[in-house]
Amino acid sequence: MILVNTDYISGKEFEMLGLVKGSTIQSKHVGKDIAQSFKTLVGGELKSYNEMMNEARALATKRMVEEAESLKADAVVNIRYASSAIMQGAAEVIVYGTAVKFAK
Repeated sequence: MILVNTDYISGKEFEMLGLVKGSTIQSKHVGKDIAQSFKTLVGGELKSYNEMMNEARALATKRMVEEAESLKADAVVNIRYASSAIMQGAAEVIVYGTAVKFAK
């Protein structure tokens, strides 16, 4: 499966199959959440939250690819990510794009 954030793939012609998406809502363990809140007092990278968001993006992407595969897609083009805070220590990540099938 080819995944790109452009609306084309060099050297490929394709037909659009439709919108595909994946999403997840992730949170961190309350103990890590408390530890990270202390980190905000002194500044620096919040590694636990960074890991949480990386895991969330990976899971959302996996779900989008599964949806594209169910359409028999060869690629997903024009991929976009968005995230939002749901509550303290929890975030939603959504990824979406256009599933395409290569012309023969």
